[in-house]
Amino acid sequence: MTGMNRHANETIRLRDLSIGYLSKHHRKVIASHIDASIYSGELTCLLGANGVGKSTLLRTLSAFQPKLAGEVNLLGKDISEYSDKQLSRLIGVVLTEKCEIRNMSVADLIGMGRSPYTGFWGTLGPEDKRKVEEAIHLVHIGDLAGRMVHTLSDGERQKVMIAKALAQETPVIFLDEPTAFLDYPSKVEIMQLLYRLVQTTDKTIFLSTHDLDLALEIADRIWLMDKGTGITSGIPEDLALQGSLARFFEGRGVYFDAHSGLYRIRVNYHAHIHLTGEGFRFRMLRKALRRQGILVDHSEGSPQIQVLPDSFVLQNGDDVRCESIEEVLAEIKNWDFQRATIP
Repeated sequence: MTGMNRHANETIRLRDLSIGYLSKHHRKVIASHIDASIYSGELTCLLGANGVGKSTLLRTLSAFQPKLAGEVNLLGKDISEYSDKQLSRLIGVVLTEKCEIRNMSVADLIGMGRSPYTGFWGTLGPEDKRKVEEAIHLVHIGDLAGRMVHTLSDGERQKVMIAKALAQETPVIFLDEPTAFLDYPSKVEIMQLLYRLVQTTDKTIFLSTHDLDLALEIADRIWLMDKGTGITSGIPEDLALQGSLARFFEGRGVYFDAHSGLYRIRVNYHAHIHLTGEGFRFRMLRKALRRQGILVDHSEGSPQIQVLPDSFVLQNGDDVRCESIEEVLAEIKNWDFQRATIP
């Protein structure tokens, strides 16, 4: 089953949900009137600014803290109607915090995911061991099984924690910022792993993340969480067509680029330049000029740069040939540009 199978089942349904904190004398509402659904066989990513309530929402969905109002319906039943033991067989959770465990092997840590089934002593039977091996195979970490947990890199450790959640054999897995401490290739690897898992296992995987562009490229469904509008959900392309992605970070130094379908840093242009040519060299020079606040367009009277296969020809009075983009930027530093008129 693929991530966007139109017959995907609704695993979790939120109705008029309010989340926050209760104390003896105080009720603090973080977000309210949340209505949304999470589906099996889909990777759903929760996006939102710091402090908007993403972690609070995840803790509420995981039953780590009570909801303030509304419904969290899990597999046709309100989450409050399940016992802790039942929930441990329905929901697996991978938290942001690094796992600082010493003197334990990877296989043993993954085996801890079987605790809902092993009883008080936690002894793994043949079926438990088979599930651990299956989880290791699904995450492709057979080469790590004998390693000690404290010797792992952050990316390897995160794969192990995902395998532990898989060994728990729950239909739902929640992850809180699973790529937070990783370098970019590792972030991509973890997101691709999660996407492959929903395709091959039909699990419901829901995660919070600050990696906007990765989420937009890989996730089946996006939840945009905002203090003013609550949750807006949909597939990334529909959210783009509706203008939801363009509005989401409006006025915060980024904008949604309709051509790439990703977010870009907003640039305040101060000059125009006319660029001719094509290919990779053209695109890299345009990128470098943009970073300098120079807009590439066809304005009359603008200086011109011609991109050739082996050089760049600057035409602003006398022609100047440059071999590298660094040379181009140094050469145009003192040009008298036409003032850009767009923000």
